[in-house]
Amino acid sequence: SALPLIPGVLTHRLPARIVTTLPMDLTIFTLVFCLHDVFVNCNPAPFVDVVVDRYEIPTVCPREVETEDFIRYHFNGTFYADGKKFDSSHDRGKAFISQVGLGRLITGMDRGLQGMCVNEQRRITIPPHLAYGSIGTGGVVPPDAVLVYDVLLLDIWNTEDKVQIRTLHKPTSCHRSTAASDFVRYHYNGTLLTGAAFDSSYSRNATYDTYLGQGDLIKGMDEGLLGMCVGERRIIIVPPFLAYGETGHGTEIPPQASLVFEVLLVDVFNPTDDLIVEVKEVPEGCTRRTATGDYIRYHYNGTFQDGTAFDSSYKRNSTYNTYIDMGYVIRGMDKALQGLCTGEKRRIIIPPHMAYGEAGVDHLIPGSAVLVFDIQVIDFHNPKDPVDIKVTHKPQDCKGTSEADDLIQYRYNCSLMDGTLLYSSDHYDTPSITTLGADKVIPGLEEGLGGMCVGEKREVVVPPHWGHGENGAGEVPSSAVLFFELELVELNKGVPDGYMFVWLGDGPDLLFPAMDLNGDKEVPREEFTAFIMRQVEEGKGRLRPGVDADSIIQDMFNNQDHNKDGKIVENEVEEEPEQAKRDEL
Repeated sequence: SALPLIPGVLTHRLPARIVTTLPMDLTIFTLVFCLHDVFVNCNPAPFVDVVVDRYEIPTVCPREVETEDFIRYHFNGTFYADGKKFDSSHDRGKAFISQVGLGRLITGMDRGLQGMCVNEQRRITIPPHLAYGSIGTGGVVPPDAVLVYDVLLLDIWNTEDKVQIRTLHKPTSCHRSTAASDFVRYHYNGTLLTGAAFDSSYSRNATYDTYLGQGDLIKGMDEGLLGMCVGERRIIIVPPFLAYGETGHGTEIPPQASLVFEVLLVDVFNPTDDLIVEVKEVPEGCTRRTATGDYIRYHYNGTFQDGTAFDSSYKRNSTYNTYIDMGYVIRGMDKALQGLCTGEKRRIIIPPHMAYGEAGVDHLIPGSAVLVFDIQVIDFHNPKDPVDIKVTHKPQDCKGTSEADDLIQYRYNCSLMDGTLLYSSDHYDTPSITTLGADKVIPGLEEGLGGMCVGEKREVVVPPHWGHGENGAGEVPSSAVLFFELELVELNKGVPDGYMFVWLGDGPDLLFPAMDLNGDKEVPREEFTAFIMRQVEEGKGRLRPGVDADSIIQDMFNNQDHNKDGKIVENEVEEEPEQAKRDEL
């Protein structure tokens, strides 16, 4: 009797030499076996079932074809007998779309496609009774033809499918997630299930910007973007009926294509959003806060919501200076700069409708961008501010106070309002010296040094219009408010500008007799010096401080000694006009 053939199992032939050594009772069996073997190889028996050769299987297969799934695939159909091609989706340039397991395909194909993965390639061999049988079809497939299909699976979906979301990365801190009616800016790479790319925002170097939940996106994307945080990355898989459906889109997205989006959320806001202000640090002892009309200097780092920097005053090593609430900066910043203390730090989040809107700023800020500013107030002032003087120490014994024309010595530290030290008398190991009213120092410091007692200490705040103004000077930045710590060390009472000596009260009625100490009717240089120094010692007169006394007296003597004979006589004094006498003596 003949051995049955099993499809897919090879028939083994016995070697001829084995036949000659077999016992007689087995010889007939062996001969019959061999004859049968020859017969079946010359006239192959028909296939009884579908034969599947999975010759290309992807490494990752997240989903396999099941009954009732819809699929999109390419194929080449050939005859098993001669390899002749009878049909090809490749030749038509359009993938074949159908549903599996419900009789819409020939039975053999329904079976052969089960368990297939996207990007898998199979060779499916189908016997006639599972294909077009003894009738064939349309003059294309003859009766009793064994068919071979080489299939490449492109897509799988089911009417029960939902949008699939897989989170790749989510920031540790998420203050807000997307919701319907929000406006979002995001980057994406779009591919088909096969991995073939159809679009990318990165290639255009521009985010995709749109509202959520208003029909501006395909339904699946509208759903897939909900609940995202800025900086979050997601994979969003959208089935065809929630994407472009039967029509596809353009030349890149075929009909009935599932779409895969790798999304990075860059920005989100809502048109109803207001300014968000987060106070990071407030210095102790804040006695004044910014208000409309004030002029402010501040440092800032400007970023987008995803942390990408777009500008920084620190990098320029220069503060941003502006008036508050007067339209010189974007509306959100104008509002955020009110109510601040010197030294305060804030984070300010400004929605685009309070910043640069849909237009943005060329090559710097994209349209509809939310801006994040981390600011630190360096100082502020009002153009009407006076010099602010605070006495921190005043001696009980105050014998006199500084005033115009006085020569004073004082110690000082000059800083910016953030504490940055600019100048200090300690650097020179000696007090600073100036004559009040002589325009030797800035007006604000002049104001702060007036009316001080020796030993008195003050803190003086000098606004820029009392200091170095908009231009600054040396280490002093433009429009900087200055903070001085002052101590008056020495006070020398002065004389009016243009004078070298003044009488403190009325001078002698008869000047020459007063000068002629020995009564010999002439006053030489030595006697003149003795007379002047006596007036100073007795508190009746004062020489200009800060100038060598001997030089002053010599000049005074020379002015009185008209004939330059080395002595002053009475008629030289009497001949002097009244104004000249007062100027010299």
